[in-house]
Amino acid sequence: MSTLTEIIRKRRSVFPPQYNGKPIDKRIVEQLLEAANWAPTHAKTEPWRFKVLKGEKKNNVGAFLAEKYKETAAKFSEIKYRKIKDNALKSDWAIVIGMQRDPKERIPEWEEVAAVAMAVQNLWLKATELGVGGYWSSPGMVKFLPEILPFEQGESCLGVFYLGNYEQPSERTPEAWGTKVNWL
Repeated sequence: MSTLTEIIRKRRSVFPPQYNGKPIDKRIVEQLLEAANWAPTHAKTEPWRFKVLKGEKKNNVGAFLAEKYKETAAKFSEIKYRKIKDNALKSDWAIVIGMQRDPKERIPEWEEVAAVAMAVQNLWLKATELGVGGYWSSPGMVKFLPEILPFEQGESCLGVFYLGNYEQPSERTPEAWGTKVNWL
């Protein structure tokens, strides 16, 4: 069992090209979503919403995002087009990250976005603990996903979280924390 500090240090983006194709059991995905659900939230609004995709539905979302990129890009890149499509194809699961804003708007929108980000971080930390790779992608085209997926009134899309098994984590050494802190 890893300590929380070890899990935090191991947590990183593991990109779909790094996935090895081994399937992830649905029970693991359920554990990730359970962890996400324990995120802190102001006024108990719990704004996170998730749409879990596998198989053809997942691949269709990737193809849709790639085509939207092709339609809307000011400067089209075949490499980026292929990458957007391949993210879905190379992932075992995709979780569309949504935010349902408090209808009464009792708190600022940024706090709702922060709560969703904390839910995703919980999900990501649990994935790290379980040895599953993840990557939060938020291309501009996600705003079009309500055209093909069910979204509730007032719900917005903040990205897609791709999941896959992988062999070797990428290395990361952040700049020392003290360089980003002012003691006053």
